Amino acid sequence: MIHINIVELLKINNKTKYWLCQKMNMTSRNLNRIIKGETSSISFKYIEDFCKYLNCTPGELFTLSNKDKKN
Repeated sequence: MIHINIVELLKINNKTKYWLCQKMNMTSRNLNRIIKGETSSISFKYIEDFCKYLNCTPGELFTLSNKDKKN
């Protein structure tokens, strides 16, 4: 399962989800769906913007775990 580290990166950068939504022109509902892994895909534009605003690389943005989504 792929985990997206948005919450962790926000904490490191002392930013809020509200701030990120404003910067990316995204609704909080869509951001929360991405954070919870309730989406089946993320556009390259979003990945690029996440990296830009969270000062990270794609490798830092994503983590691969062996756990199933159901666990």
